[in-house]
Amino acid sequence: MTVPATRLYLLTPPTLPPDFASVLARALDAGDVASVQLRLKGVDDRTVLRAAEELRDVCRERNVAFLVNDRPDLALAADADGVHIGQQDASYAEARRTLGDDRIVGVTCHDSRDLGLTAAELGADYVAFGAFFATTTKFPPAMAPIELLEWWHELIEVPSVAIGGITVANCSELVRAGADFLAVLSGVWDYPDGPAAAVRDFNAAIATAASSLQHATPTD
Repeated sequence: MTVPATRLYLLTPPTLPPDFASVLARALDAGDVASVQLRLKGVDDRTVLRAAEELRDVCRERNVAFLVNDRPDLALAADADGVHIGQQDASYAEARRTLGDDRIVGVTCHDSRDLGLTAAELGADYVAFGAFFATTTKFPPAMAPIELLEWWHELIEVPSVAIGGITVANCSELVRAGADFLAVLSGVWDYPDGPAAAVRDFNAAIATAASSLQHATPTD
């Protein structure tokens, strides 16, 4: 088994405080983050675009991918790096037509190997599985077993994203199972010591878990 190089994938809160761009910048400056997904709920398109343009620039200055949730059209209008779509959102085909081949399209696959395989075969840039732990962010349609990540990591090259209730305290088993990315929301923004400390502590926990797996992996 190859040792995974797991990275953080931050999800924004469903409502953003006025100074969120500064908060995000400090979090991204605190440690390695692969991507940020804008997840605004219950607001109009103009509000999404305004937030997307501001946060896109924060991410781009730091070489962090910036994605928009649900809406390929708004992702394109905001010049985002891609979109994340759920099973009830735009289809993968629609998202790819809208964004072209050079932008990221990620797909929610809940706890389903079949959904994951279908998304991978269609050309998704990543698949997201979960929830792996209880979460207060929203009621998850499914709970996914850790073994799903292990199976996917062993057999499929398309990257996997683990989502749902992930914290500094529980992320290690997802790293050891082979998750390529950890999608985190409240585990960062509601962290007792603040988001920047959360990013630092997540990266330390990821490194420790990966190191223990490396030491446990036989070498030729």
